[in-house]
Amino acid sequence: MKKEEIERAALLAAPPQECGLCKRLVQFRVDNIRKFPEWHNGAVSAFGPASANLLIVGLAPGLKGANRTGRPFTGDYAGDLLYPSLLKFGLAKGVYGAAANDGLVLTGCRITNAVRCVPPANKPTTEEQKTCRNFLEAEIKTMSRLKSILALGRIAHDAILSTLGARKSTYPFKHNAVHCLENSISVIDSYHCSRYNINTKVLTEPMFHEALKTAINTTNR
Repeated sequence: MKKEEIERAALLAAPPQECGLCKRLVQFRVDNIRKFPEWHNGAVSAFGPASANLLIVGLAPGLKGANRTGRPFTGDYAGDLLYPSLLKFGLAKGVYGAAANDGLVLTGCRITNAVRCVPPANKPTTEEQKTCRNFLEAEIKTMSRLKSILALGRIAHDAILSTLGARKSTYPFKHNAVHCLENSISVIDSYHCSRYNINTKVLTEPMFHEALKTAINTTNR
């Protein structure tokens, strides 16, 4: 991809904080602004260098996490597993302080969400996922060195496949599975590192570390 195309994609990859494309999400934002006026309360941009060759994709900002802090997976339960794991495996530097100004720096990956605004009950509609797909597509185009994508959860997995034009039936979601797509990008699956999945032991810390190691090894091939 030419430099001009990458720069154009970068402009499209980050929706404005007050994105107005999804009426339900806009109304939920307005409600949250009334309750929590000091929070970010808006579309959350990706975090980490666009030069990274690994992209991590989650579902959507958490109400008291990224929607509050303005940084993906920051300030909620999922981030308490994700960021220490990235530090452990050398994909980040610094100390995770659960705040956007904690000084943490991603060095080997970039993080975003399939849906950029917090949805009610953490459940985006199919139409909201489809509407937000343009931002994920542009995000991927900005990453000229991208080799692998770690999907956190089935919705993220499906969003990635749809964005890349891959058939979901050909690449079914399965924890720690590696899907080698025709465009040479590999998609690695992990159960989402949510409080519910951890508490019910659908996902354990060792399981998440295995999926992360698989993503790193796949990226370094």
